[in-house]
Amino acid sequence: MRILAAGDHFVLNSLIVDALRHDLPDAFELRELTLPWPVEPHGKVAEVDEASGTEDALIAALDGVEVCVTQAAPFTERVLAAAPDLRLLVVCRGDTANVNVRAARERGVRVCHAPGRNATAAAEFTVGLLLAALRRIPDAHNSLIQRRIWDGDAFTYERCGPELEDTPVGLIGYGAVGSRVARVLAAFGAEVEVYDPYVRGDVRGMRAPSLDALLSRSRIVTLHARLTPETRGMIGARELGLLPRGAVLVNAARGALLDHEALCDALESGQLAAAALDVYPQEPLSPDSRLLTTPNLTLTPHLAGASRAVAEKAARIGAAEVARYAKGAPLRHALP
Repeated sequence: MRILAAGDHFVLNSLIVDALRHDLPDAFELRELTLPWPVEPHGKVAEVDEASGTEDALIAALDGVEVCVTQAAPFTERVLAAAPDLRLLVVCRGDTANVNVRAARERGVRVCHAPGRNATAAAEFTVGLLLAALRRIPDAHNSLIQRRIWDGDAFTYERCGPELEDTPVGLIGYGAVGSRVARVLAAFGAEVEVYDPYVRGDVRGMRAPSLDALLSRSRIVTLHARLTPETRGMIGARELGLLPRGAVLVNAARGALLDHEALCDALESGQLAAAALDVYPQEPLSPDSRLLTTPNLTLTPHLAGASRAVAEKAARIGAAEVARYAKGAPLRHALP
């Protein structure tokens, strides 16, 4: 079996290769292609999104390949048409935005992904963003490092942020990330409330009967919903206006869940005391983005899923799927 490891500078080829050698009992022929992400931003390639590298380089590397393990290689209709020997494509990420799934199905290529690989990392990062925004940690850092100021005013009552303990925190979405965030916030003593109409059974904290009810009671809101036609733009000016004045909002899920113009308005008016974002409708951010000049806003460049453990888990999940394929066993994370 000929396998292509099309890694990048996060999910390294060495991680993929080590995982494959651990899981595959029989010898296999290995080929490697290194993609430029994240040193170079990924983007749209032909009809697929969030892809890295070129179609031509991938086509050349796929010659005679039966299995490919990648995170971001651009599997477009053109690429798939040029890879007649390909039978299994393992995408080491939670979604398959870089794959034309329809074209893969038409050519008999099974497509797998790696759900949950970054749930722990994203949950931890979300809590980190929340604490940074709540207690104005970036502002304090910048006043010392950039302005060389020991900012005593940051200790005044007017500028102090609230604690998590006994504070109502609303979580929108209760999947792999949201449920972990709820567990951590409960340990801090926060009053956790959850809105997720798609989740049945118990949740950690109280279940909100509606999004409006959750917003009206939450001093802090964190977003964890999947991006769907129903959730796109779900938090806009009306929803931000339902929050108690001086609330805090965090989004490390998907940028398009939130109306960013409305967010900037709410921060400038004081309706929101602070916010923290790791995701944006357009990435990278434009240099003239209003977000870069809005006060009390903490920004990070889509880093929530960036931990070494995530890259290692992704490689292991991918290799395990290849091993199942080699043994003729059912694939665990194959798309229908």
